[in-house]
Amino acid sequence: MVSSKFKQDKRLETKGAVLSMVCWVRTLLFISVLVPAFVECRIRHYHFNVVVKNATKLCSTKPIVTVNGTFPGPRLYAREGDNVLVRLTNHVQYNVTIHWHGVRQLRTGWSDGPAYITQCPIQPGQNFLYNFTLTGQRGTLLWHAHISWLRTTVHGAIVILPKKGVPYPFPKPYKEKVIVLGEWWKADTEAVVKQATQTGLPPNISDAHTINGHPGPVPNCSSDDAYTLHVETGKTYLLRVINAAVNDELFFKIANHNLTVVEVDACYTKPFETDTLFLGPGQTTTALLKADQGIGKSLIAISPFMDTTVAVNNLTGIGYLRYNHTLAFTPTTFVAIPAVNATPVTSVFSDSLRSLNSKQYPANVPLTIDHSLFFTIGVGINPCATCFNGSRAVAAINNVSFVMPTTAILQAHYYGINGVFTDDFPAKPAIPFNYTGTPPSGVQTMNGTKVYRLAYNSTVQLVIQGNTIIAPESHPTHLHGSNFFVVGRGVGNFDPEKDPLKFNLVDPVERNTVSVPTAGWTAIRFRADNPGVWFFHCHLEVHTTWGLKMAFLVENGRGPNESIEPPPSDLPKC
Repeated sequence: MVSSKFKQDKRLETKGAVLSMVCWVRTLLFISVLVPAFVECRIRHYHFNVVVKNATKLCSTKPIVTVNGTFPGPRLYAREGDNVLVRLTNHVQYNVTIHWHGVRQLRTGWSDGPAYITQCPIQPGQNFLYNFTLTGQRGTLLWHAHISWLRTTVHGAIVILPKKGVPYPFPKPYKEKVIVLGEWWKADTEAVVKQATQTGLPPNISDAHTINGHPGPVPNCSSDDAYTLHVETGKTYLLRVINAAVNDELFFKIANHNLTVVEVDACYTKPFETDTLFLGPGQTTTALLKADQGIGKSLIAISPFMDTTVAVNNLTGIGYLRYNHTLAFTPTTFVAIPAVNATPVTSVFSDSLRSLNSKQYPANVPLTIDHSLFFTIGVGINPCATCFNGSRAVAAINNVSFVMPTTAILQAHYYGINGVFTDDFPAKPAIPFNYTGTPPSGVQTMNGTKVYRLAYNSTVQLVIQGNTIIAPESHPTHLHGSNFFVVGRGVGNFDPEKDPLKFNLVDPVERNTVSVPTAGWTAIRFRADNPGVWFFHCHLEVHTTWGLKMAFLVENGRGPNESIEPPPSDLPKC
């Protein structure tokens, strides 16, 4: 028996219906006696229609895949503790899934979204109801397609506000602004990745960077399609900055303005001031902006970071910060962007991040470790008789290049289907070598659909070591289903004797995506308290396509509260 009523939450800028419900619960799982109880819950309803729409940028028009016809897609607003229901209907020719990047999906892995990992894709003409609860999370995240390269244009913001009556742990801003950074190709990106797969060569780089879908002025195009951030003198704004780019780590700067970082990846941080944000694909940074420059117009610039010999789109995406009452034709204040290989800027930013670690928001870093893992990551070359030069670019973790199955791994695990995956992913490289020195002579990887099995509530330390096979590169690496603490990072080979002595186990930053420095390493710790199958991969789409990915299989614990929920009845079929 359920009684319900609709009540619009004025503070939520949402196009979805908001349902405030009193749910009749017949069984409380926390006690042995069956006692009826009332539980207050809020449900946020969204409808995502995947459709093709023509878009004109860089003085050319092409059809793009979108959600509800917008690029970026619709913003999803909710509060901590809300139940979110998103009905996705696929009206395009491609298979589609959506990943709610950074949402923990406690016991609801069926709604996590990576194709063939937790679900079969939603086929043309079909639909699926994503159903998850935002437990213990508040801040800025993103959603995006998680199949092929569709996330180029199929992405949007997730804004999780605190529970009603709970203030931010920083001064309340005058207004909040969402800023989504992206990449744009003149060509159809599905054709770009298809060509790269057939030839075995790296895919073509993008043609522009975008701010909320706008590239700004670019060479060989007279259109100044630029985003403008309007501000009022003396006010403080909360900027929710999201890097939804496909392959580029990005710097973000506003001329003559500093930013105070207060949160990353929906985890509060100790505030620190900077003039430059650094975000890898999939990362978010929330920062306070004081509009303290009087009237005028300042340049907003996003530019790429690449400190190795890998091709990158070096065009700067441009927008404008404009104070109210600024006269037309007022000169723009320009900004000096970091060099494309400004490694020190990225290091200073990363090293400045610390968890808030307050009584209300503690940093619960695992201090004892059940699984100590060492993953070396990088790219390589495998033979390919049909490819352009007889070889194919690949990527791997511990020399295993992941092969996507044709049945979702979570389904195979839940139903006991054999032959889909094996649980023998190596905890360390089979043959150690000088990871950041001269690469070994044999660079061919092995293929496999392998997972690493973890008992419920076990603790993990994972050292992610970049290697220099073919070329060293910075790797923004994402873990589904859990946040982790970044306890250490460094350049060169990880030293298992000396480097752990420098780990920060008090207030390390908590996130879901972290950049592993070029020819360096990053150490993370997390607790496997979420049963299911959880993807772990480089968030550069080119490397994911090449096989730099694996999955953790977290077993059920004791009882229903420590077990994955049964699959929904409308789960897509392969």
